Amino acid sequence: MDKYFDNTPLIRVIYKWKWHIIIITVIAAILGAIFSGPRFITPLYKSEAILYPSNVSAYSDETFSEQMLQILQSNEIMDSLVENFNLLEHYGISKEYKYWKTVLIDEYRNKVTITKTPYDAVSIKVMDKDPQYACDMVNDIIRLYDQKVGTMHKIKRLEVVNMYKRQLLEKDRYLDSLRNRLTEIATEYGIVSVEEQSREIAKGYLKTSDNNRVVNNDGVESLKSNMEKYASEVTTLNELIKAESKTYSTAKLDYEQELRFYNADMTFSNIVSEPYVADKKSFPIRWIVVAISALSACVLSMVVVFIIENRKALFKQK
Repeated sequence: MDKYFDNTPLIRVIYKWKWHIIIITVIAAILGAIFSGPRFITPLYKSEAILYPSNVSAYSDETFSEQMLQILQSNEIMDSLVENFNLLEHYGISKEYKYWKTVLIDEYRNKVTITKTPYDAVSIKVMDKDPQYACDMVNDIIRLYDQKVGTMHKIKRLEVVNMYKRQLLEKDRYLDSLRNRLTEIATEYGIVSVEEQSREIAKGYLKTSDNNRVVNNDGVESLKSNMEKYASEVTTLNELIKAESKTYSTAKLDYEQELRFYNADMTFSNIVSEPYVADKKSFPIRWIVVAISALSACVLSMVVVFIIENRKALFKQK
């Protein structure tokens, strides 16, 4: 059983070829350091912003952060960014190439990363060979997001504003028709206030003499006749005007509030962490490249050594 765990031959082989393995590992590390330099790999600088959505409305069951993520990842924002920063030229992509659009999208998605954080915020990261370019792109993505959401909200707000506007016009016309009818009754039949005029009719119509005879005249009789015909209509008209005036005031307040939001110049993001111009590259991380190169070379060289040693042993047996 112990022989299966006896590493003595393995150690003996490594010790025998130690200088070969060390030299190969060192050379690999040096080559890793050289080829990870700026002459071979273009260094990339990172700029990042972390933000939360604000002043937004729900469109479905998704959270506000998920909604923000969908808009930030939209083709419209990507196309605007490509145009604003001339990314075709910046990334060295020619339109003469048959698949330039696919290459551009892949390059954009490799350089621009938009994700949710564990705390339900949204992170925007841009990697670029120019640190100022990366920072400006992050800021422009935020600006384009605010612009896009603002446009979407204005479209919806305008629909509501126009709805209230139509409602107010209809109520205004209806109130005018009620007031016109009151004016018509007052002009033609002399009925202005049912309550007040009823008292006046009672005073003039029920005056009695000593022998309790009713004293009457043509004016009182005519007004009494008109009151009998139109008093209920006047009362109804006044009640309708009062009720409609109340609903008109409520609708007008709602209209003014929606109009205020429509005309407001609002932002729709709260920036927790502002992007800044990086002074140190984020890619490639040179020590990792060197470490991986050295470790890979070391393992590979040991595998080659074992193969050589086993072949020698095999030839000896033959």
